[in-house]
Amino acid sequence: MDIGVLSSRPALPPGLDARSAAILREIVEQYVETGDPVGSRTLSRRLPLSLSPATIRNIMADLTEAGLLFSPHTSAGRLPTEKGVRLFVDGLLQFGSLSEEERETITRALEVRGRSLQDMLGEASLMLSGLSSAAGLVLAPKSDGTIKHIEFVALGPGRALVILVGSDGQVENRVIEIPSGLPPSALVEAGNYLNAHLSGRTLDILRDKVSGDIAANRTELDQLTTEVVASGLATWSDAEERGGTLFIRGQARLLSDVTEIERLSTIQMLFDRLETQETMLRLLDLACESEGVRIFIGAESGLFGMAGMSVVMAPARTDSNRIVGAIGVIGPTRINYGRIIPVVDYTARVIGRMLG
Repeated sequence: MDIGVLSSRPALPPGLDARSAAILREIVEQYVETGDPVGSRTLSRRLPLSLSPATIRNIMADLTEAGLLFSPHTSAGRLPTEKGVRLFVDGLLQFGSLSEEERETITRALEVRGRSLQDMLGEASLMLSGLSSAAGLVLAPKSDGTIKHIEFVALGPGRALVILVGSDGQVENRVIEIPSGLPPSALVEAGNYLNAHLSGRTLDILRDKVSGDIAANRTELDQLTTEVVASGLATWSDAEERGGTLFIRGQARLLSDVTEIERLSTIQMLFDRLETQETMLRLLDLACESEGVRIFIGAESGLFGMAGMSVVMAPARTDSNRIVGAIGVIGPTRINYGRIIPVVDYTARVIGRMLG
């Protein structure tokens, strides 16, 4: 599903009359709120329609036969199937809206001033997790911009901070291991050497150039300083070869009410898949294919192949429509779609503006 403009939808889904739609909506909304099955007597009290429990049971039986509902126990009420949740999301969901205060809170939380790009994207995924009560993810693609400045700062024995400033003003930091006993002057010399060779180069080109100079012994640097230069460039190489950088926060929220060993194993498999290059590249592909928020229920995305989980994601686009990342939430099928969709949509728009 691709939601370009967020709005309520009064039209009924194909194949459902008003009574069936009202019952399906109420069952899904109760499922999202409590996770419990809903019976006909409860529905007769909650529905705005004047329907007897017997009539409601007949309609529920029709919805069950259509594959939209199921009964977890013989005498229990009904829960929605993933097909039922999909129909609800596509045609019955009433979107919430963000207040001006909520918009300002999101924008302030993502302010880049004084922080690195890494910190801002990590904060975005943490904020999404907190607002959705699920796991928030932010995927930043491999950067191909030119480098403006590189600096090494000593942190203590055997450790240094590498600061990389892009030509677009974005700042990224990495911590590296350095040779024991390295004098501070070596860090300054390493930074001076790299800055002298930037000349508007991208990180890939700079890395190739410096690697060639090191291999040919053309750096005129001593061995320890050469090691610092190589380590400083390599720390970006590992992340970029995976196709981007993935930030996930709030994984523990997916485990908070899980007791079955099988379910724990399934969620652990989800975490493992999220860290693979294939999954990250596919997330970017899905973002590029969509104009707005996309919702995947169960195995629909082709990423995880598991039931009981949903993904809500959106591309972060600049004003020139360039994709600069993917923003999303992963959680159980009963996440609050009406709340999460506008949060993901607005967050993606803010990050797109900031990185544009």
